[in-house]
Amino acid sequence: MSLAYELKPHYTYRDYQNWEGRWEIIEGEAYAMSPAPLPKHQKVSNKIARQLDETLDECPGCSAYLPIDWKIAEDTVVQPDNLVLCYEPEGSYISKAPSLIFEVVSPSTAAKDEHLKYALYEKEGVDYYVIVYPDEKMAKIFQLSEGRYIKALDAQKENFTFKLGDCVIDFDFSKIWN
Repeated sequence: MSLAYELKPHYTYRDYQNWEGRWEIIEGEAYAMSPAPLPKHQKVSNKIARQLDETLDECPGCSAYLPIDWKIAEDTVVQPDNLVLCYEPEGSYISKAPSLIFEVVSPSTAAKDEHLKYALYEKEGVDYYVIVYPDEKMAKIFQLSEGRYIKALDAQKENFTFKLGDCVIDFDFSKIWN
């Protein structure tokens, strides 16, 4: 009797650098980021980016970014949809945790955003993780407390204050749905 089984490839940052298109790798497993996000997804992400950028004009220590490579380990590289860094990035990727991450859920990314990235961001110490559901016009806000995420709010039209060290972001969720 044969005990044959299929071994999955284990990818690293070195592999990732040679791939065409947009990809993420989490603990060595590759995730294609295609097809491109739906127009609704992009519109919500753009509105998040605009509000973060405008709010952070008054904060010299933090900046808003669109997808950028975050190399967590040799076998883990992710590209959050929207993020806030409260440090100046160096090089071609970031290696320290962002303070705030927004992931805009699409049908193809829901399981990854709700489970894999949730656990990863919690483990890496991201202060706030916001999972955004464009179809439901709702966002789940999680705040890190003693190393664990606690749900702070299910936001639709509410405001939420993100406290990021010396910077404060008063975010109006009603502005991202229209």
